[in-house]
Amino acid sequence: MRIGDAAAAAGTTPRALRLYEQRGLLLPPPRTSSGQREYGPRDIARIRLVRQLLTLGLTIEDVARCADRLDLLEGDTLPPYGSPGCSGGSGGSGGASGIVQRRIAALDAEIARLTDLRDRLASAVAEPPRKAQSRSQA
Repeated sequence: MRIGDAAAAAGTTPRALRLYEQRGLLLPPPRTSSGQREYGPRDIARIRLVRQLLTLGLTIEDVARCADRLDLLEGDTLPPYGSPGCSGGSGGSGGASGIVQRRIAALDAEIARLTDLRDRLASAVAEPPRKAQSRSQA
């Protein structure tokens, strides 16, 4: 299928597919005699996986670092923790595992920050409102 159809099937845009190819997330697909890209089912599955990783908060650079291992992941879902692939585990490279571990640590820090903010807001609302001095007392 052509780039527009492939992008629609994967839930993205042709521009994103070109960017993914340029950044090494996708292998350059074969081209028609007129030079148009031709994508197959495996390409669509890989595009969906790339999008899933990006949605989970990894950057394009993070995904590019483990792009050579994306073919180990099957379907549209990530493998269980500890299996080969970008999530690390046996057979996974330390770099890919480190990428995910750093992202998890960043998310944990953000959750802690937001929980603290929520607790402070809840405390502020629970406090009785301060009474403004009326003009008659001034």
